[in-house]
Parts: sequence; structure tokens; C-alpha cells
Amino acid sequence: MPDNSNRNTIIFVIASVAILIFYQMFVLEPQAKKRQAELARQAPVAAAVDPAHPGLQAPGPVKLVTRQEAAQASPRIPVANTSLTGSISLRGARIDDLYLQKYRETVEAGSPPVELLRPEGAEHAWFAEFGWTGANLPGLPNADTVWQVVSGTTLAPGQPLILRAFSPQGLTFTRKIEVDDQFMFTVTDTVANLGAAAVTIAPYSSVQRQGVPDHLGRNTVVHEGGIGWLDKELRLLKYKKWSKDGDESFASTGGWLGITDQFWLAALVPPQGEKVQSQFRVTRTGTVDIYEANYVGQGRAIAPGRQTTEVTHFYAGAKTVPVLKAYQKDMKVPEFDRAVDWGNFSFLTRPIFAFLEFIFGHVGNFGVAILLLTVTVKLIFFPLANKSYESITKMKKVQPQIEALRIQYKEDPAKQQQELMALYSSEKINPLTGCLPMLVQIPVFYALYKVLTVTIEMRHAPFYGWIHDLSARDPLNIWNLFGAIPWDPATAPLIGSLLGGSLHIGPLVLLYGLTMWLTTAMNPPAPDPVQQKIFQFMPVMFTFIMAPFATGLLIYWTWNNVLSILQQYVIMRRFKVDNPIDQLIARFSGAGKATE
Repeated sequence: MPDNSNRNTIIFVIASVAILIFYQMFVLEPQAKKRQAELARQAPVAAAVDPAHPGLQAPGPVKLVTRQEAAQASPRIPVANTSLTGSISLRGARIDDLYLQKYRETVEAGSPPVELLRPEGAEHAWFAEFGWTGANLPGLPNADTVWQVVSGTTLAPGQPLILRAFSPQGLTFTRKIEVDDQFMFTVTDTVANLGAAAVTIAPYSSVQRQGVPDHLGRNTVVHEGGIGWLDKELRLLKYKKWSKDGDESFASTGGWLGITDQFWLAALVPPQGEKVQSQFRVTRTGTVDIYEANYVGQGRAIAPGRQTTEVTHFYAGAKTVPVLKAYQKDMKVPEFDRAVDWGNFSFLTRPIFAFLEFIFGHVGNFGVAILLLTVTVKLIFFPLANKSYESITKMKKVQPQIEALRIQYKEDPAKQQQELMALYSSEKINPLTGCLPMLVQIPVFYALYKVLTVTIEMRHAPFYGWIHDLSARDPLNIWNLFGAIPWDPATAPLIGSLLGGSLHIGPLVLLYGLTMWLTTAMNPPAPDPVQQKIFQFMPVMFTFIMAPFATGLLIYWTWNNVLSILQQYVIMRRFKVDNPIDQLIARFSGAGKATE
């Protein structure tokens, strides 16, 4: 009867989960997509005059259209290099339509390139604009100005685009836009005063994001939002804090600022010798928060018949460390590689990434680089770990004596502790060293976790077999029958966070759990029965904890466990101490003989 009851309970649980998954896949998910499509037809934003800076635009509400319709609302000039494709809008002369040619949305074959910037009017518009601001100067070029093409049919390396616009005061505005073979645009703005009176005018540049996609700003490990190197400090404003605290301003000489995602960056780089007033601004509308990073340069007087020029750089692309460092060196952009969120342990994350990149350059696989990193870390800490494992092995060897002392002095804890210390001293055992191998690994584990999370080089980096992205979770799990069903349980509307979290049990985490169980089994048992139960349960608990982690981390920790097991096994054989591996071999060989 109990057997039938257990069986029925198991059948009930499996059937319930299957029904719930079916309901989420075929009912809730289509409904959610329908709601998102409906929201996409409702309102975000356009531009209005900012009273603080006449000429500098402030966002205001408009009607949403599709991305294609937003792009078609303005005449455009195409952009193309080896890294980017898209177009420049002649209305406002904005850089607002870019795709990253070398990066794909997913690892699936035929996946489209990553979209970086999108025109105003579309949902989640993200763009950069440049211009001039001046008091009592109406008619300056703004977001609605359609610029004339002086020269250029396609913006490409060595093929600049030159545009022109005019104002009623007799000012002629000439804009030259250039792009290199990576992600850097150079915008050269020249203002010629052909009028009869002097004017005072100041340059400005702006990166604006009108509404943030739902998946951004939720990752507590990665910075997403406003970012900049201003007044010789790294400035970070996460979207949530930015929305809550409002505007922030900084006076700076040079530097850079912009808006960043986990892997992508849109950043303005003013002339490094110029004093600028920078601002991270948020404008709240009825439907979305509009985030903007902008700066206004120094005002300059232009006499009749004279002109002035401002050169601004704009980075729009992937946060690739070698590329950022190259701009930092060649263009003197200060601390530009800190656009990558190295975290508080940058003294570890940076060297670990440099090591992985170096090994990758020789082996061509970041998964293999992680395996070699693990071996390197083990070699560095080998003397410390070896002493620790020797102490653990000796402790296991004298376990019968320890148990005898505990029984003998059960009623006298002080005497028991005294005798135990005497035994440890005579056997040269330090019980405190047992946890050292684990403790020294924690900073390395965290640093590798950070590297896998924030570096674009790790995004979609394959290993072997079914692992196509070391920075993502194991694609195989019990809920998609280890890949038999083409479904990601993390997308389930109600319990996706659970199925894609601690219950995301795949083959890699099961292997990790097995190696952790072996590691635990090699240690001497805890003195207290309750502690023994806790330690026995820890491999199961950590299997669920590690389930949602990136495959690169699971590979590191599992391989680390394997190396620790081998090291402990050799030491235990040397000290002639029973170990679980020999016991398993004996059990299976005995079972095989019995079968024969």
C-alpha cells in the first residue's frame, strides 16, 4: 500500500508539472506576446525644447510606430563597415540606426545581428544627436531639421558624409561624419557666421534612450544604465537608481559618458582638453522613463565672417576589451576599458580575463582556457592544498581514536578537548586547514563568474558537444528532456524563474554534484550526527544552487573538484587510508563477480 501511494504521488506531480508546462507554452506565452504587441502600438516620445539650453532637445510624448516605419520617416544615408551596418537620419542628422554585424542575437543558425541603436518613434528608441545651443538664437538646427547632403552616398571608412544646414541669423552649419572599421564615429561640426552680428554658441552632444526593455537593469551583478569617466572618477547610475534619484550633473575636463548594457555601449567622447558640463538626465512621461547622457561644451563667440569647429567622437558597439584599450591608447580616451564592469575585485577579474584571452589566442577555445586556468590555480595553491589534504587524511586515519576519546570523555568536554588537541599535536594535524582549499577558490570563482558575465568575448563562446555558450546556462535540462523538446523553461511566465533557476537541472550540474559528493565523502565525518547529516546533504543543496549558473563556471568548478579528488586520492593511498573511490571500485567489481 505505501508503495502504491508513493507511486501515485510521483505520477500526480509529474502530470501536474506537464500540464502546467503545456499551459504556459501554448496559452500564457502567446497571450504575453499579444500583450507586448499591443503595448508596442501605444505611446513613447519625441523632442521638445529644453528651457535650460535653447537648442538642446528635451523629450516629449509621441505615437509609437514600428521600427521600420520610424526609419522610413526620414531620408537616410547608409552606414557600412566590417563591424556595423545601418543608416544616418538626415532629419536631425542623428546616428540612430545601427546593427552589429559580428554579433548575433542567439547561437541559433540564422540568428539576426544584434540591434544597437533604433530611431525615435519606435519602442525603446536609442540614438545619438549633436548640435549647438545658444541663448536668443531661434532657428538653430534641431531634431526636425532636414540636413542637406553636400557629399557622400554611403558612410564607410575613408568615405565621410558631409551635411549642411542654415539658421535665420546667417549661420551655416557643416557636419562631417566619419566612421572607422570598428565602432568609433567622428563628428566634426563647423559653424560659420555669415551674418552681420557676433553670436555666442556652445556645442552639445546627447545619447538618449526612450524606455528600457524589461530584461535590462535586473542583473545585480552587471552594471546597466548611465556610465562615464568624469572628473577623473568612474560614474555609474543603474537604471533603477537613475529613475529614482533623477538628474546628476558633473563638471569635467574631457572624459566620456554614455549609456551601457551588459555587452553594448553608446558613449560620447568630447575633446579631452575642453571643459564640459555633463549630465545624466531622466524625463518621466506617462508610459516610459527617458534616459539621457549629454554634455554641453564651453560657449564661444563667433564674430561676423569667422567660424568655429567642434570635434566629438561617438562610440557605438560592443565592449570588446582590446578595442576599448586601443582607443584608450591611440585616442587618449581615459580609462575607456572601464566601460566593462570589472567589479570591486578588478585586481582579480582583469588578470583572469587577460590569462583566458592569452590562452585562447593559442588554443582557440575559451572552454579549454578555463580548464587550463583551473590547472594553473591548482598549481599556484598546490603546496597549501597539499598540506590541507594531508591534514584531512591524517584526521580520517585517526578517526577511530577520535571516536574512542569522545566516548571515554563524554561527560567531561574540557578533558575531551584537551585529549583531542594532544592527539592532533602528536599526529601533526591541524584541523583548521581543512577548509583552506575551498576558501582560496572562492575569490577565483567569483572573479571568473564576473568575467563570464561581463566580457563580450565570453558571450556565445562555444566549448564542445552541446555547449554553445559558456556564459549561458546549460541548454539541456530535465524540463526539456535534455534537449529532446525545443523549449526553454526559463521563458515560462509563472514559474520560469524557478524552472530556469534552482530547478534547471542539466547534465553539467549533475556531474558537478557527483564530484562534490566524492569530495565530501573523502573528508572525515563531522563529530555531531546533525552535522554529519548537513554535510551529507550539502552536495544535493549545492547542486540546486549551482543549477542556473553559466556552463563556464560549472566546467571550472567540476574540473576543480576532479583535480582535488585526484590529489586527495593520491594522498589517501600514500597514507593507506580507505577512500570512497576504492570502495566504489571494490563494490562494482564485487557485483560484477557475483553476476558472473
